Parts: sequence; C-alpha cells; structure tokens
Amino acid sequence: MSLLNPRRLAGPRRFSPLSMFEALATPHGVDRYLELVNPMLTVRELRAEVIAVERPTNDSVRLTLRPTRQWQGFQAGQFVSVSVDINGVRRTRCYSPASSQRRSDGLFELTVKAHPHGLVSQYLHAQARPGMVVGLSQADGTFRLPSPRPDKILLISGGSGITPVMSMLRTLCDEGYRGEIVFLHYAFGPQHVAYLDELQQLAAAHPNVRLALAYTQERSGGDLHGLFQESHLADVAAWYADAHTYLCGPPGLMTAVRAHFEGRDLAERLYTEDFAPAPVAPLNGDVTGATRFGSLATENAGETLLEQAEAAGLSPEHGCRMGICFSCTQVKTSGCVQNIRTGEINSDPDVEVQLCISRAVGDVAINL
Repeated sequence: MSLLNPRRLAGPRRFSPLSMFEALATPHGVDRYLELVNPMLTVRELRAEVIAVERPTNDSVRLTLRPTRQWQGFQAGQFVSVSVDINGVRRTRCYSPASSQRRSDGLFELTVKAHPHGLVSQYLHAQARPGMVVGLSQADGTFRLPSPRPDKILLISGGSGITPVMSMLRTLCDEGYRGEIVFLHYAFGPQHVAYLDELQQLAAAHPNVRLALAYTQERSGGDLHGLFQESHLADVAAWYADAHTYLCGPPGLMTAVRAHFEGRDLAERLYTEDFAPAPVAPLNGDVTGATRFGSLATENAGETLLEQAEAAGLSPEHGCRMGICFSCTQVKTSGCVQNIRTGEINSDPDVEVQLCISRAVGDVAINL
C-alpha cells in the first residue's frame, strides 16, 4: 500500500482570486454583495439598466437598455428573457429586441405591449423608469436572417409581433442590403402601428424597401384592408414565392399565413416566431387521475401542469408560458404527460418536463 498522496503528486491546487472570493461569500455569491454597491457591477449574472423609457401608445412601453459586460449581443429576430421582482417574486418573460443588431452604442431596445392579464408587461408599463435594473439572459432563438442574405425578403407582422421583424428591417438597412424588402404589417388602424413614423422614414430613405400597412378595422388609409388573404401578397409582393418570408403576429394571422404557404407547397420558405401560448386542444377521452406536486395532490382537469399547479395555490417558477425559456422545467418522477405543442407522449420516469406546455395523462408525480 502506498503512503503517497495522489493529490500531492498532481501538484498544489490553485485557486483564482475570484473562486476564493466566491468561497468566502457562500451561500449568497459575489454578485449579492456587489449589487449593494452597484446593481450593474456583476461577476456572473447578466443584467441590464434601463437608460430611456417611452410610452408610444396607451398600452405599450419602449425601453432602451444597457446590458452588463457579459452580454454577447443578438441576431435580429432572436429573443431575450427579462426578469423583474414583483412583490418579492422573480418573474421572467421573453421579449424580442426591436433594435438593429448592428447598433454601435452597445444598447438595445424592447417594446412591450401591456396585455390586460400580463403581470410583467403591466408592471413594466407602469413602473419602468431610467435607472431600473432588470435581469437578462443571453439572446436565443432560431428566428433570424440567414447569412448570406437572400435576394428578396418579405417581412409580415401583426400587432406586437412587429418587434423581431422591425429588428430585421433595421439591421438590413444598417447593412446596406440591396435586395427587395416588403414590410407588411397588420393593425387595427394607424394609431395601433408601433414605429409608424420610422417605418415611413425607412421606406422613404431606401428605394428597395416597400411598406404595406393592412388595417383590419378601419377602412380608410392604409394600403390594404381586412384580415390576411391571398390577394394581399399578390398586391404587395407578387414575387413572394421566390423570397424568404419572416412572420410574427397573433395566432389568427399566423394560422392563415401558414395555411396559405402550406397550400402552395412553400412551407420551407416561411420562417415563423410565435409570441402567444399554444392553444390547449382537448384530450381524446375523459381526463382522469391526479397530479402530485411534491406533497400536494390535485385532480387533473386537462389544463397544463403549470395552470394546474397555480390553480392549486402553488407558484412554480416560470417565464414565457410558451415552452421557450425553460424556466418552468421540473422533474417528472413518474406518470405520463403530453406535450401540447407537439402531441408527444412521455411516460419515462425521472425526466425533465416543461410545466407550461405539458399536461397530465393519468396519475403523474412532479418533483416540485
């Protein structure tokens, strides 16, 4: 038996000043102490300071943010997770930057619509002010422009879905893109069009950019009227079958455009970003069983596990409620669940599931 210490043979273990500081700061971590001096002085956490606040409409707020040094930027069309503390609880939602990815000052812009039942959007609309610091994630998402850029691009948006495609338009203009661009936006009327003045200015300054406004309620003004229909594309972008089309908007618009492209065998040329939760379709057959969240059991009713937990008085961590940010992920120790977006069934034990897009099929146990 050797009396030599293997760790001694490997040489002395070296600690960086940061790791030693973090060890001394346990259990709170270095950032908890640094934020007492300056909330933007962080080592690990990514945050952003609100530099400017505008409220372009009665139900929206526009934030210009300066991220901490860990920020790696974004590509036009991607999203970030923004976290705020509301009544002592950290809440997270996903928003798409509307600014150009080529913006040179290191800042980026979010426009948030205050939805009637939106906890975070209502909070930001009412409380956002210069100097506020929010939690931030690195950018994510596959909804982005390809490189090299295609020769023709059709951007379609509706309502607050304008933000990721506005980022694409601003980026293309900043890059000096020479191909054809049509920006087709659906809104109730001109007073509901975010960035209306800038859209008109960009179209006037760039001969290759055409702005087409479709008003769904007002019959005067605008280029088109009514909900999406095939003739709209023929009127404003007859070449769309040969272009790349990027779509973001409310469910009705998304469904109609997708159906049209699929019917024309053009689905591979359509790129989409959803910003509304997927509808929960009814299960085949009666809903049975109960879900146990830790020590609390609740009868299944067909809704998502997140909704079921909240109805039982629990407050699991969550963010986007759409299966994007993964902040609601928990371990399913037993039972069967269905993904409401894909219909996929999972009956394996001890696997991670997203509460916001999963529902119980029979008895389920969640490690919450």
